Amino acid sequence: MHILIVEDEAAIAGFLERGLAAEGYAVSCVADGVEGARAAQASDIDLVVLDLMLPRRDGLEVLAGIRETRPHLPVIVLTARAETGEKVAALDRGATDYVTKPFSFDELAARVRAHLRDRDEASLPRIEAADIRLDMISRKVERDGMPVRLSATEFRLLAYLMRHSNQVLSRERILRAVWGYEHDPGTNIVGVYVGYLRRKLAVSDRPAPIETVRSAGYRLVDRA
Repeated sequence: MHILIVEDEAAIAGFLERGLAAEGYAVSCVADGVEGARAAQASDIDLVVLDLMLPRRDGLEVLAGIRETRPHLPVIVLTARAETGEKVAALDRGATDYVTKPFSFDELAARVRAHLRDRDEASLPRIEAADIRLDMISRKVERDGMPVRLSATEFRLLAYLMRHSNQVLSRERILRAVWGYEHDPGTNIVGVYVGYLRRKLAVSDRPAPIETVRSAGYRLVDRA
C-alpha cells in the first residue's frame, strides 16, 4: 500500500513517513498543495494524509480536486484546525476522516488501517438495498426508480447505512464513520439526519426502511 503525505511542516512529515514506513507502507511526501493535488492523481496512491494549511493551494481545494477525479480514494485530513465548522467543511468536501494536531500516531495508524480495509467495499460503483439504488460515481440516488435528492452528508449517511444493511449501528459508530467524531459532540445530529433521510426516502405511501432500535441505534432494513 502506498500512502501520500501532503504536509508542509518537515518535522511532522518526517515523523509520519518514518512511522508509516515502519508499519510496512510505501510513503511519499510533498510539501505544498499544488504538488499534493498532482501527486494524488497517481494510480498507485492508496490513501492520502492531507494537511489543510498548505502553501500554494489550500487543503480544501486539494480535497475537492481529489474527489472530482478519484472519488473513492481515502483522504485523512490532519490539521491544527480544530473548530467544528472546519471539520464539517472538510467532511462535506469528501474527507474520509479528520484528525487534529497534536495527534497520537498509534491512533492515526489505526485509522489508516481501517480506511484501507474499507476501501474495496467503498469503491463499489453501486450499492442496492431496500429498493434503493445508490451510485457512488454519479452521486445519484433512486428509490423505486424515483430520484431522491440528497445533500453530501445525507448521501454519506445513506451509503453507510446501506453498506451495513440489516445491522444495528450505534449512534457513536455512525458519528465516527460519517462525521469523523471520536467523541460525542453533545448534539442529536445523527437523529436529525436520519429524520432528513426518512422524509426524502418515503415514496408512494411507503416509509423509509430505516428503523430506530431503542437504546441501540439505527438499522436500514433490507427484506429482500
